[in-house]
Amino acid sequence: MDFAPSPEHEAFRKVVREFAEAEIAPHAADWDRDHHFPVETVRKMGDLGLFGLPFPVEYGGAGSGLLTLSIAIEEIARVDASMAITLEAAVGLGANPIFRFGTDEQKQRWLPDLVAGRALAGFGLTEPEAGSDAGATRTRAELSDGEWVINGEKSFITNSGTPITSLVTVTARTGPGEISAIIVPSGTPGFVADPPYRKMGWRASDTRGLHFEDCRVPEENLLGERGRGFRQFLSILDDGRVAIAAMSVGIAQGCLEQAVAYARERQAFGRPIGANQGTAFRCADMAVAVDAARLLTYRAAWLHDAGRPFHQEAAIAKLHASEIAVDASRHATQIFGGYGFVDETPVSRFYRDAKALEIGEGTSEIQRLIIARGLGLPL
Repeated sequence: MDFAPSPEHEAFRKVVREFAEAEIAPHAADWDRDHHFPVETVRKMGDLGLFGLPFPVEYGGAGSGLLTLSIAIEEIARVDASMAITLEAAVGLGANPIFRFGTDEQKQRWLPDLVAGRALAGFGLTEPEAGSDAGATRTRAELSDGEWVINGEKSFITNSGTPITSLVTVTARTGPGEISAIIVPSGTPGFVADPPYRKMGWRASDTRGLHFEDCRVPEENLLGERGRGFRQFLSILDDGRVAIAAMSVGIAQGCLEQAVAYARERQAFGRPIGANQGTAFRCADMAVAVDAARLLTYRAAWLHDAGRPFHQEAAIAKLHASEIAVDASRHATQIFGGYGFVDETPVSRFYRDAKALEIGEGTSEIQRLIIARGLGLPL
């Protein structure tokens, strides 16, 4: 069994790393400070082909797999989580549902711009009273005179209000015990994207609440089968969990590199602090955790690309990688001491950014629930 990246994968990693270090890393602190969404940088990511990696050539994509996408997300996250989550959500939650469940007409209309990074899409599932319990959706859509009339609200929706957002797919109750997915183009009357949240982390990403008041879209904007919206969402979550795991690996790798570099140069008591076992062993433990998380992530991605079941492996990778990313950010901040508590050092930003990884696209508690059920436990 070999799920190691190929030479082509490693060559691609080098390209993305060079892009991230040249186009993202020098500006990440400023974007974070200003809560600024850098549209032009996102477009450059599109020019590099990152938004089209897993999609077929007929829509402008590269026809690559989840492992290739994971490597790209990992390398972006190594320098900035905000741009990494922008890419992850745009591909996994924005374009992927349309590719997986859309009609030919929907694919032809929406995918070329999404795949090229000329446009972004959001996926409106979470609501004020429906987070981990996503089946508790209260947003409603009624069919009237050939149109869906949507009323309700959504929370914490990524890429839903940027200058280049073209649509949001929302889940809504379309009948008793029935949840469907519906495409709502940006600018549709009755659809309002709230001002972006002022977040603890991921400050340069676009995250908003959404409101729908008698919002009307054509009947043909139904995405997939009526009443299958919730199941469709669950089926794409496994891909997203692997991608979030990759993002976690990237943040943890960034923390490790920053901590090791600082431990070599920072002098205390006449020698580098890395000469002390307390610091050196902390770095060693981080390295072990990062390697293990990367292997779990690549295994899940490899299984996906091989067409094999990976539901359990995706949950394991997401759980472990997100939690070690939080740990790595804490350890790196501790190694930096007081300097880790000020914005001049990247580890301060990594510390704030890492926490959301244990929450988004399935909390750690939900991952443990999935894993336990996979073990046959009666939960």
